[in-house]
Amino acid sequence: MFRRKRAERQALASVQARGPRVVAVANQKGGVGKSTTAVNLAASLAELGLKVLVIDLDPQGNASTGLGIDPGRRTIGTYQVMSQGTPADSAVMETSVPGVWAIPSTIDLAGAEIELVGQISRENRLARAIEPLVGTYDIVLLDCPPSLGLLTVNALSAAHELIVPIQCEYYALEGLGQLLRNVRLIQQNLNPNLRLTGIVLTMYDARTKLSEQVVAEVRRYFGPRVYDTIIPRTVRLSEAPGFGKPITEYDSSSKGARAYRALAAEFLEREATDLPLPTEEPRSVIAVSAQHDEPGFEEDDEGGEEA
Repeated sequence: MFRRKRAERQALASVQARGPRVVAVANQKGGVGKSTTAVNLAASLAELGLKVLVIDLDPQGNASTGLGIDPGRRTIGTYQVMSQGTPADSAVMETSVPGVWAIPSTIDLAGAEIELVGQISRENRLARAIEPLVGTYDIVLLDCPPSLGLLTVNALSAAHELIVPIQCEYYALEGLGQLLRNVRLIQQNLNPNLRLTGIVLTMYDARTKLSEQVVAEVRRYFGPRVYDTIIPRTVRLSEAPGFGKPITEYDSSSKGARAYRALAAEFLEREATDLPLPTEEPRSVIAVSAQHDEPGFEEDDEGGEEA
């Protein structure tokens, strides 16, 4: 209990010292853990007593689902805010997680990319919409779609910081060169305050040579920008969204829950880095022999299987 109270005091002190933080979680590759990271980082920060808002910018709505927001309740969301000028505060919903609110997403958001093309200052629609909300929350997390289209550009234009999840699997760095080029362009033309907070390694399987190789290559390429915390590949993390819960509520003592709590603590301690972005093109991680890369299962703390 004493350790928990101390962590809460440190979290509040961090927010008071730095002010509200708007953080985009982005990677144009799909299936790398963006929504999982946004949902579970939000829940872990809320456990520390912070007020967190998650803005779901992915038409698939995975972050909304992971926070327990039923599709039937998503009558006003990011589509209405960005395309129709609906005030953002009217779209905010309570989630099943204490301390976490959300602006949900629906499949309608897929049409926003086309509708925004002809709009004036289309890259700043989100930034203008959420500006009145930012001071209400300690942390605002923007869950981006798996693309580099206008929705992601809007997120990067609105954000103070960027977190990039990278999965510990084949071609982990594929396409990241284009993401980094886009970040540079946004820094130069739209949002000079955007900084890379860090790289989060996800879906790590300690039993494979491939995961070790990916970690080594990502740390070689990004250096100190990579978080020390690594998110493991676990069955519990995969199951949690189906129950509309973050891992901290679905299985509070699991490896995934411990990892995201550690990531939240590291996130609060870390300053958004002013280190220049890498200029060399990232290389794809070469696969090691297949005999080391067969998926398997490991026993979790309760005797069940975690992949």
